[in-house]
Amino acid sequence: MLRSLRALGRLLRVAVHVLHGLLIVHWTFGRLDAAARQQRVQWWSRALLRHLGITLVVRGTPRPGAKLFVANHISWLDIVAINATAPARFVSKAEVRHWPVLHRLVTAAGTLYLEREKRRDALRVVHQVAQALHHGDTVAVFPEGTTGTGHQLLPFHANLLQAAIATGVPVQPIALRYSDRREAISCAVAYVGDTTIVQSLWWVARADGLQVTVHLLEPLGTHHAERRALAQRARQAIEQALAA
Repeated sequence: MLRSLRALGRLLRVAVHVLHGLLIVHWTFGRLDAAARQQRVQWWSRALLRHLGITLVVRGTPRPGAKLFVANHISWLDIVAINATAPARFVSKAEVRHWPVLHRLVTAAGTLYLEREKRRDALRVVHQVAQALHHGDTVAVFPEGTTGTGHQLLPFHANLLQAAIATGVPVQPIALRYSDRREAISCAVAYVGDTTIVQSLWWVARADGLQVTVHLLEPLGTHHAERRALAQRARQAIEQALAA
């Protein structure tokens, strides 16, 4: 009962925070330069984690300048955790555009949408990512293509890494891990199967001592790289970090 009451309080604070974010997007965001937008995104993301009772632990440092973040994928919270650490433009599934309310926040942050059911759409997104990297942006991708439970990595798809190779921008792997007071790998955040965003929010809000560790690993050079080999190097780096 106590956990449920605490969860309701957390979700109430989250609702107010989301409303605040929508007001920022509507009234302020368009007048800010890129650096100021990143500061707002980072502040908002850190506050959201705090309202949900999640402790953020950061290891390593983001490489300065343009880069392609490559991370393992467990939950919608991954985007929040990375943005709380080093704001980036994310490549996301097109369905996110239809999420109620939240899609406005996600789109305002510069998200690039991929229609996964259209095989040729990946080529369009590769060009968009390359263009963003060329202009000095940080872009983040989840090459597993879907979420896992956090216990083991799925195979990495290499297509989007071609954008980093084409622009000569380094790839920086990120290892994400969620833990709580009961489990070294928390099941509260796993966004898999038929789980809805509402169910996921409730499980996260009820979790006890939830912590997310964002481990930024050593960047990988892309000069003369082959995308599948590069994807495998990134996967191995993340796997080793998670095992440690």
